[in-house]
Amino acid sequence: MAKRNSTRALRVERGSKTHSIPLLKLPKRSYAARDRALHVLAVMRANPDLSLAHAAKLEHVKTRTVTKYFGSALRKSDGQFKVSKTDRFTAVLNVPSAEGKLVSVKTRSSKDRAALGQYLRDVGGYLRGDLDALAHWRGKSVAGVQLVTDERTILDMEPVLEDFSLYRAIQ
Repeated sequence: MAKRNSTRALRVERGSKTHSIPLLKLPKRSYAARDRALHVLAVMRANPDLSLAHAAKLEHVKTRTVTKYFGSALRKSDGQFKVSKTDRFTAVLNVPSAEGKLVSVKTRSSKDRAALGQYLRDVGGYLRGDLDALAHWRGKSVAGVQLVTDERTILDMEPVLEDFSLYRAIQ
C-alpha cells in the first residue's frame, strides 16, 4: 500500500497531468476502439437492462476500453454500471449534402448522434416508399448542418446512399 501512495505522490511532484489527445490525432486503432466504445453507450441506452460487460461483448470491445474513453458517462448502481441518459462526447459523423456528397459533421452530444441516425433511417424509409418519413425533418438542422428533405434531391442521391456509412471511415 505504501508503494502505491509513493508512486502517486511522485506523479504529483513531477507535475504530470492527464491530458487529452485531439480526436482527429488519435491513431487509427485507438479511434476505432473509441468508436466501438461509443456504440456500447448507445446499446446500453437502447436497452437499460444490459450490463456493461454484455454490451461491450456485443460491440467487440473490452469493458476497460469503454471505461477508459467514456468513464464519466458510466456510474455504478447496485454493483452494476449504468449509462447516463445523455453525454457531451464529440464524434465525427457523415451526412449527405444537397450536392450528393458526404459532409463530415462534428457532433457534440448523444442527442445529435441519435437525431442524425433517426434522420438517415427516415431517408431510407422515404426511399422505400414512406412518403411522410421526411415531414418531421423539413427546415431542421442538426449540429449546424441543414438536413436535406427535398424529394427530388434525395432521389438523385440514392446511388450515393447505397454505400453510405454514418460514422467516419478510418483510412
